[in-house]
Amino acid sequence: MPTGVLHGDNYADVALYYYFNRLGYDLSGSHLGFPIYSRLHSATVTQEIKRRGQIMVEQARALKRATDKPVKVQYTGIQVLAQCTNDLHYANSRERALAIAAAINEDILAVDELGVEYIQLDEFTWPYFYEDWAIEAFNRAVAGVKNAKIVCHICWGNWGGTPAYYPDDTASTGEIFDLTKRAKNANAPNPTASVVPKSFEANIDVFNIEGIGRIPFASSGLDMLKQHPIPKNMMFWAGVIDVKSTVTETAEQVAEKIRQLLTVVPAEQLGVTTDCGLILLQRYICQDKLHALVEGAKIVRRELAN
Repeated sequence: MPTGVLHGDNYADVALYYYFNRLGYDLSGSHLGFPIYSRLHSATVTQEIKRRGQIMVEQARALKRATDKPVKVQYTGIQVLAQCTNDLHYANSRERALAIAAAINEDILAVDELGVEYIQLDEFTWPYFYEDWAIEAFNRAVAGVKNAKIVCHICWGNWGGTPAYYPDDTASTGEIFDLTKRAKNANAPNPTASVVPKSFEANIDVFNIEGIGRIPFASSGLDMLKQHPIPKNMMFWAGVIDVKSTVTETAEQVAEKIRQLLTVVPAEQLGVTTDCGLILLQRYICQDKLHALVEGAKIVRRELAN
């Protein structure tokens, strides 16, 4: 599936040019203070946030011209954009988030009119906590979409290959320490519990989480989908490829991960993908990983057909 995320070298450039610049931000701002994304920038709002130019429309139009295959166009999530804003204009974070959502919605509706099959929002800070306006803002951003399926992608750290983790008392703020020696946070939820069933409240057609590309099935918490099944009107796409490793999976390894997923998700609702984007890996490694993904899926399809 061709995807509209292939329009920038990295998330920092994309955020500055495609979002902050076109939403009317002052592009000055510090790096984020969050360890996983500490190479990314904030920007500053000093005036009303509104859509001042196309964000993903031209990319969507180019993709539709280039292929007759299904097209997916990706947006950075509303909570993410709201959280990395240095706000000197709005009275509170909810007003800021809903303004961003309304502006992004204009662009999403323009993309939807082009007949794009999937529109994806990356809400990769949901696993840490949901702002009290998170679902409202997400739904505002996708309101009125008539043609495309809405995908919500959630992952647990990828920028620079850094695994995500919850804060604990291992070290103080700003201290450099060995992540492998950090204390285990007993209060931290497993990856699935951090986003299920809360995410089901959003207007999502396809729920896409990092899955088990890197994390073993037993540690993923996916068993809880037996107690909180994927809604019948929703597809579930789970990652089965580790994007933080240069080691390429075999087709059989991918097939085994898919078999594990089928113990908690019906085959008719299941799709498989990579844990997150492949942009931080060399192209030849990406190609081999995608080949393994395809061949592993073929193995399981044949098994299901027999």
